[in-house]
Amino acid sequence: MKELVLTFGGVYGALGVVFGAFGAHALKKRLNEDQLKSFETGVKYQMYHALILIISGIVFPFLTLGQEWAAWCFIIGVFLFSFSIYGLVLTDAAGKKWKFLGPVTPLGGLLLIIGWILFTVNIVSVAVYLNI
Repeated sequence: MKELVLTFGGVYGALGVVFGAFGAHALKKRLNEDQLKSFETGVKYQMYHALILIISGIVFPFLTLGQEWAAWCFIIGVFLFSFSIYGLVLTDAAGKKWKFLGPVTPLGGLLLIIGWILFTVNIVSVAVYLNI
């Protein structure tokens, strides 16, 4: 599990840089201000959660379901949240908005919130166990 979490953290981080540069350069002239802002939100959240995945992969031994669930909530949450935003923005800019992605974004956000709650509970447990 540890390797999977670290891999997703690294891949999401690298893609965050790619998508951020793509948004700042290639899409800047094609998107309106609101679309660009939404795209940037997807990139920011993707990067934040790439970092928490890497932190989780370093600090958690993944001996409990809570630690695994936190990681899965982040992995799936990022995919649903950020990638649905990218899809909504890009299809809207092309004039063929994929409206079915609209409800996917808040579901991804909910998973990210649950991930943070599980992370917090589990990191406190690890800290208490290690007496730090």
